[in-house]
Parts: sequence; C-alpha cells; structure tokens
Amino acid sequence: MKWNLRMVAAQRDLWRPTEVLAAFRQVGFNPSLSKVAALWGGTPVTVRLEDLDMMCAALGCTVADLLQAEPVAGTQAVPEEGERTADGVELPSGPRPVPGSRRGSGPRSLPPS
Repeated sequence: MKWNLRMVAAQRDLWRPTEVLAAFRQVGFNPSLSKVAALWGGTPVTVRLEDLDMMCAALGCTVADLLQAEPVAGTQAVPEEGERTADGVELPSGPRPVPGSRRGSGPRSLPPS
C-alpha cells in the first residue's frame, strides 16, 4: 500500500508536512517530522492502528482515503487496436516490451551511434 497523505491534507488546506504535523499534535498523535515527511512522500512507513485512527481524526478522513493500492506487478494496460494518444498518434497494438533484468550483467554499454 502507498500513502495518499498529500492529497488528503490538501483537501484540508494543509500544504506542508509541518502543517500536517501540527494537525496531528492537536489530536494527541506525536510522530517525528521525518515520519510525517515519509508519509507525505508516499514512502512505505509502519504505522500502528491506533495512530492511523488519530491521523484520520486529525485530517477528517477514512483509512481508505489515506491508503492507495499499488498496481499489481505484471499487469499493464494494453492499448486497444486503433487507440490514439491525445495528440492523435495511433498507438501500436500488442504487448509492450518489458525491460530485462540487469543483475550481474556488468556496466551498461554505450548506445549505438
């Protein structure tokens, strides 16, 4: 799961992690500024359930509002045949190429000239 704190805080007109920290402290939740900054950036952070309830009370939201599901690995939207971008370019059909693993393959080679 990924944190969606920035969007929820913006709905309450809180635009900085320090403002969110002040809102948390008003309800008795005292996390470190580094933890709030990690939540703000969407970094995976461990939070106790009691603290999650206090976060929701401070922001006036639900737990579902704070958490955003990450896409399932290996699922990519494949454009349908004839699908076009916003500027009218037709997208190729079929599966998109996926980069291979680079483990142990050494340094990158130079691009073709």
